[in-house]
Amino acid sequence: MRRRPGSRPRAIPLSTPSIRARRGLCRRWAGFCCTNRPSEKYFPSARTGYGPNCFTKATCCNAHVPAALDKRKNWSREAARETSRKVKTMKIAVLGAGVIGVTTAHYLAKAGHEVTVIDRQSGPALETSFANAGEISPGYSSPWAAPGIPAKAVKWLFMRHAPLILQPHMNVATVRWLLALLRNCTSTRYALNKARMVRLAEYSQEVQTALNAELGLQYDHRTQGTLQLFRTQKQLDGIYKDTEVLREGGVPFEVLDQDGCIKAEPGLKATRDLFVGGLRLPKDETGDCFKFTNALGDVAVGQGVTFLYDTAIKALITDKGRVSGVQTDKGVITADAYVLALGSYSPQMVKPLGMTLPVYPVKGYSITAPIVNEPAAPVSTIMDESYKVAITRLGDRIRVGGMAEISGYNNVLPEQRRNTLEHSVGSLFPGAGDLKAATYWSGLRPMTPDGTPVIGKTKFDNLFLNTGHGTLGWTMACGSARVIADIVSGQTPDIETADLGIARYG
Repeated sequence: MRRRPGSRPRAIPLSTPSIRARRGLCRRWAGFCCTNRPSEKYFPSARTGYGPNCFTKATCCNAHVPAALDKRKNWSREAARETSRKVKTMKIAVLGAGVIGVTTAHYLAKAGHEVTVIDRQSGPALETSFANAGEISPGYSSPWAAPGIPAKAVKWLFMRHAPLILQPHMNVATVRWLLALLRNCTSTRYALNKARMVRLAEYSQEVQTALNAELGLQYDHRTQGTLQLFRTQKQLDGIYKDTEVLREGGVPFEVLDQDGCIKAEPGLKATRDLFVGGLRLPKDETGDCFKFTNALGDVAVGQGVTFLYDTAIKALITDKGRVSGVQTDKGVITADAYVLALGSYSPQMVKPLGMTLPVYPVKGYSITAPIVNEPAAPVSTIMDESYKVAITRLGDRIRVGGMAEISGYNNVLPEQRRNTLEHSVGSLFPGAGDLKAATYWSGLRPMTPDGTPVIGKTKFDNLFLNTGHGTLGWTMACGSARVIADIVSGQTPDIETADLGIARYG
């Protein structure tokens, strides 16, 4: 049987240390003994000596792969899914139509479920997914809570073009979240949290690459890497720890001087005196999250997914340890299972159920300007380290996004924040875009104190979470959706997920 272009290959070559081989086969060939060391890239809790039932531990080794392939030459991960466990078709309600909700709906529908997406907006991706920075950057998947951040934060607060703005509405939830953030600013916790994030982000990039090959979605997609640009020698000298983490994780990178930066981004030639070097991650990608989400939403409609827009979600109704319905302004919607993908508004939905979800709305800003000077414009994404601003090429536009404002739930657009974005792009790429014609936007990023999203089950056996992705929702969307679709369907996800759930907060 011929496979469709872009679909997963049916055979797994033994000569390639493929993560596909290491993920899928152990679930099917349960009779082979695992005595070698399991794969740890996607299952870091793997240990040796699990024996013949290693597949129940979500681990795998290569010991049984040859015997498995001897029995069956044309084996695939998808076949493993189908034969390991039949998926029970369910009616599933996905709450939220941002990039997380729409990707979740797609993979649930692909698994055979009847899916309904509910959102208060008039269409998909009209809140936090609307005008984000446009980066798909697994290599930059790091928690904000890091060693040295508290001291840096004090300095940032007094900068004219500050990357951090602290105007909190002090309440119990805000104080609790800030204290939890500070507790995660240790070397040990940073390493643990970063490992979780990179695992999910790298998997997500793989899933999205397969999705692109299958569907050919159009969203101003480019695969030309990310360049972190350093304006001072001190910044450049301080990247040693970052490069060590990248090296240990097998993430390709390049440390560049001025000429190297200009070779990667020719538009920087006119401003070479403003920077000393850069760190480039060639595997990173860019794309318009809003366009992607709308295009995938159209595909989901073709899959049979129902979208209920202009429908405000009021509450979750529970009965005997289960969610029995969603109260909306248009009545009660019932399903067999429910996936909460409401971003920064997720905590408000589960608080009445006795659940504390540590997700806080950290506000970010962006401007989008039409390109008026092609040679002077960026090619891909540039991270301006001094201002923590990302400058991204999206087709015939430049998207400039960044800053972190802790100010609660608000969508006010202060002129000073726009000035910071214009200063960053205007100083590095002068005349490239028409800044006077730029649109100005803000969104609430759903941040957890440890940087890792919350994905998985809850104490209600038919309520699932896919939220808290912070600044990396676009980077992690496809992988997170695939993971939660597997969990809801009773399948074992392709990566370890035990440390992604709400249970990690106690």
